[in-house]
Amino acid sequence: MANNRIVILGAGVSGLTTAYLLSQDASNSITVLAKHMPGDYDIEYTSPWAGANYLPYVLQGVGKAGSDHERWERNTWPTLRELTKNHPEAGIHFQETIVYNRTKDQGSATGEWFSELVQKDPWYMEVVPDFQDIPADQLAPGIDNASKFTSVCINTAVYLPWLVGQCRKNGVVFKRAVLKHIADAANGHHSGQKADVVVNCTGLSSKKLGGVLDDKLYPARGQIVVVRNDPGKMVSISGTDDGEDEVVYMMTRAAGGGTVIGGSYQKNQWDPLPDPNLAVRIMKRAIALCPELVEKGQGIEGLDIIRHGVGLRPLREGGPRIEAEKIDGVSVVHNYGHGGFGYQASFGCAEDAVKLVQETLRRKDKAKL
Repeated sequence: MANNRIVILGAGVSGLTTAYLLSQDASNSITVLAKHMPGDYDIEYTSPWAGANYLPYVLQGVGKAGSDHERWERNTWPTLRELTKNHPEAGIHFQETIVYNRTKDQGSATGEWFSELVQKDPWYMEVVPDFQDIPADQLAPGIDNASKFTSVCINTAVYLPWLVGQCRKNGVVFKRAVLKHIADAANGHHSGQKADVVVNCTGLSSKKLGGVLDDKLYPARGQIVVVRNDPGKMVSISGTDDGEDEVVYMMTRAAGGGTVIGGSYQKNQWDPLPDPNLAVRIMKRAIALCPELVEKGQGIEGLDIIRHGVGLRPLREGGPRIEAEKIDGVSVVHNYGHGGFGYQASFGCAEDAVKLVQETLRRKDKAKL
């Protein structure tokens, strides 16, 4: 019998993954409340804009080997691998991945973002399949080191609805809601009774959500171009010569999702509209790095554009917030602030959040005795 009433606020990848794991316990009765749901495209809703993939990296010193960040990503890979192998309906596929490093990018915004990814002998070399360094004599001028391995790319337009479907199969109820205060979520459970615990997965919106008001959150604006061209591999590099907050990456989403080309890493930039000049630079850089993207001799006119997009990565000073507290008498577990690694750390972070929910519910049960 479901006797633990849980409300999850937010339906991005973090909220949906947390709901999915909690819903596997039949004693939990779960409502997901969200302003935005899968199928929506809005600047406030980050998850649909993501690539998305598994490329481990560091974020402001929290992604070093042995850190929580490493543990979250290490613990997420087995589930992504299992879904890719056994659940094609989830919209994930394996993809050959090449990562290039330029030493001169160290210290830049993108260089910091990529710093763990481009290390020699990084921690994740024992996690992802087929990891190998690319010999120096095979590198183009200006590239200091590179590696290749097998990773995954996620079609977010398929995967997010798949998570919703798995949750609904386990009895989760989804409701639209716009709340001004986190404590109000406790009154949104579909039973009509007050929730025992609220899980806050509102990402960047936690900056303005009453009761939370986390001033450590800030956006890192990412601009992308989605094209029909398929380079046949996932490629990225640590920086560009066009600006320290611009970068080159491309990945082809599973199940006909198109190839996502980026990008930018513009901290504290909230502009929701694509910059046409940046879009041109993104496309030119992608072709220069990976000429196979277009037919021989073609420039950006060889790209078949599906759409332009902008997403705001929810960065947080010190890394994600996964902790429990009481706000106005309501038990709250936070799981937000995942920057640009929400998908690749999703199951590891959600597992930590689930443990905190379980501890909170145990304390409530003891208090009733």
